[in-house]
Amino acid sequence: MKKLLFFVALSLICDIAYSQFGGFGGGGPKIKGKISGVILDSLAQEPVGFATISLKRNGKEKIINGALSDENGEFSFADIAPGKYDVEVSFLGYDVKLYQGIETTKKKPDYNDLKIELVSTDYILDEVQITEKRALFENKVDRIVFNAEDDSSVAGGDATDVLRKVPNLSVDLDGNVSIRGSQNIRILINGKPSGMFSTNVADALKMFPADQIKRVEVITSPGAKYDGEGSGGIINIVTKKANIEGVAGTLNGSLGNRQSNASANINMGKGRFGSTINGSLFYSTPVDGTFTFERTNISPLGETVLSQTGIQNTSRLGFNGSASAFYDFNAYNALNTSFSLRGFGFDTEGTFGGVLRDATGSEIFSFTNNNVGDNLFSGFDWNTDYTRKFEANDQQELVIAYQLSKADQDTDNDILGTGSIADFMRQENIFNDGDNWENTVQLDYTHPLPNSVKLEVGAKAVIRDIISDSRFTNTALSPPTLDAARSNIFDYDQDVSAGYAQLSFVIKKLQFITGMRYERTDIAGAFEDASLGLDFDNDYDNWLPNFTISKGLKNFRNLKFSYSKRIQRPSLFNINPFVNTSDLTNIRTGNPFLDPEVTDQFEISYNFRIVGFNVFASGYNKRTNDIIEQTLTISESGASINSFSNVGKNNSYGINMFVNKTINKFNIRFGGDIFSYDAEGVVNGESLSNSALNYQIFTNGEYSITSTLKADFFGFFRSDQPTLQGSTPSFSIFGLGVRKDIKNLSLGIRIIEPFSAEKEFNTTQSGESFSQVSGFSLPFRSFGVNLRYKFGKVDFKERRSKIKNTDQKGGGDQQGQGGQGGGIGS
Repeated sequence: MKKLLFFVALSLICDIAYSQFGGFGGGGPKIKGKISGVILDSLAQEPVGFATISLKRNGKEKIINGALSDENGEFSFADIAPGKYDVEVSFLGYDVKLYQGIETTKKKPDYNDLKIELVSTDYILDEVQITEKRALFENKVDRIVFNAEDDSSVAGGDATDVLRKVPNLSVDLDGNVSIRGSQNIRILINGKPSGMFSTNVADALKMFPADQIKRVEVITSPGAKYDGEGSGGIINIVTKKANIEGVAGTLNGSLGNRQSNASANINMGKGRFGSTINGSLFYSTPVDGTFTFERTNISPLGETVLSQTGIQNTSRLGFNGSASAFYDFNAYNALNTSFSLRGFGFDTEGTFGGVLRDATGSEIFSFTNNNVGDNLFSGFDWNTDYTRKFEANDQQELVIAYQLSKADQDTDNDILGTGSIADFMRQENIFNDGDNWENTVQLDYTHPLPNSVKLEVGAKAVIRDIISDSRFTNTALSPPTLDAARSNIFDYDQDVSAGYAQLSFVIKKLQFITGMRYERTDIAGAFEDASLGLDFDNDYDNWLPNFTISKGLKNFRNLKFSYSKRIQRPSLFNINPFVNTSDLTNIRTGNPFLDPEVTDQFEISYNFRIVGFNVFASGYNKRTNDIIEQTLTISESGASINSFSNVGKNNSYGINMFVNKTINKFNIRFGGDIFSYDAEGVVNGESLSNSALNYQIFTNGEYSITSTLKADFFGFFRSDQPTLQGSTPSFSIFGLGVRKDIKNLSLGIRIIEPFSAEKEFNTTQSGESFSQVSGFSLPFRSFGVNLRYKFGKVDFKERRSKIKNTDQKGGGDQQGQGGQGGGIGS
């Protein structure tokens, strides 16, 4: 029996070897090689990731092998027998390119360094002139890309102005960003998370100059390489960092009646070393906003109505600076580091009065409140990563990265209250210092396999320490005295460990990306005053699969289906237990006991061209459990307590479409989303449900009056957004501008809402025992001029290093990061 088993095993080994190597002896050596190269945009000279490459026998139509370029635009065909071949490349938005007569021999079996340049279908061919223009929008296998640097209309603005131009995104009055109606998103900078978005996303975006943004990538179904956070999706903002020889830079300034800003950018490069320095300032002119509030309380004893009105003056000032550097030791080893510092503050001063009346209209009590506030959001990020490529195959890559972040959220309010009852008679200072420290270590490894299969694996650890120091001081006393009963320090730890594996491959022109991510979260919270008995700890595990299949069709059509599972952990803003009693009738606090949201998303998209229109359309279904919403509770004293809760589940269906068209000198873009809100859950012990159909529409365009004089416009409208307890206000914005380029100088004029001096916004909430409407209005019409100046003499010749920039978090074509190949982001 042992001999029988031995001969069976031997015959199997021989059979496998025969099939792999073509037999033993006879007929000479069976030499096989490979064909490899890179796909580039002919104008930008940047890699084109996820293009479809077909290998054919020279002069034949039959496809004998297929591949998909990676995020660096690189591709490779292995096990190629000697002979003559043709390579055909296609990708949405580009003309099909056929590269003929590639010959491999037994003596030279490998054909490397093949460089194929694709020409955008947007290029205009005239009788005697060729004008090249890169597509403003690109649709890739896992994302939609907005090339912001090619849109002159955003000059002089901030990041919110850029994001308002991006399909699938909406930005409200305060600068809060949502993807398909969800604000539970993850924002990355150059593929990496930033502490600047851990507190107030809206304010962080306002101090990010538009002129520093190269492109914006929207990923609605992220792969396993990305963090599991962001149940609504991921926004990756890629900044401008040129690979140059020499020194160059830009100076930008904008002056307006509502806001003004200034920024500077310097790029320096020599050989394998390069660095970039950015700095910006932002100032918002003080404005007066009016505030209204009315809540009807329902009880067996009858109705009471609490009404408030007031005026608040607000001014804003912020800065943002960063410095980065890279060094390529050789073609296979590179180091990249960056440091950014930020600060954003807003001062408020307001007075409001209120009155509580019974059902007959008689006054029960009245009060007034004067509030002077000083708020500061600041912090820094330091990133360093090392990239190692391998000589055997430069697509094989190891990246080790470390990130240290800190985010501060400080609020300081001086309150002077008067009223007809003692509860409103007070003079005090309310202060909260919220600090968020994060340490992140990450490892990513990419291994190419035969037949253009790519395996990616990695691991990550994040250690978060959040401290909230709340102090209430009676300033009417001399000296001012701390109220120890209300003051406390809360320490919240959140540690996340993760690992992932992702596989990319092509089967008969079908592009596949599939993977699995595992994340474990350990949390613990403790108050300095242990007698409160509110200390807690918790842990949970999440398995997050993803799957994408894409098919390129004739005439630049593309069909794609994807599935992903995502989570949304609560942020510092959601969990901070600081009780803000600046308004005793409207108290705000966080909820440290929140659980994460968990979302399953299914999406199908179809992209095509018809009579010159480029159309991007998709339909999706999102099923979310433990949704986090702001909730309102009425306390025993009659105050509104605004906090956050896991209220239930939401099953949402939606469709969105984006269309763009160039007609001679005019380019127009329009589209929108329609999606449902179908939620049910429990709030304050009350079972609630709410269903609504939401929508948002947008349009923007540009007209080239001459080659150096351009006019543009944009418009956006979003319907009311429902919650289980009510709805948040709708929002619309319209603007237009003109820009003139004179050599290295550009001058622009911009008008926002020329037909609306002010805007009003109303929020409604209701429960079994109350109904509430709050609103505010503020000046909105604005005018501004902006100036941009470019300086420096540089050589933009391609650097010799084989290190190429990647968006390490998911298959994009991140450029301008020097030797950077990876970093924090998955």
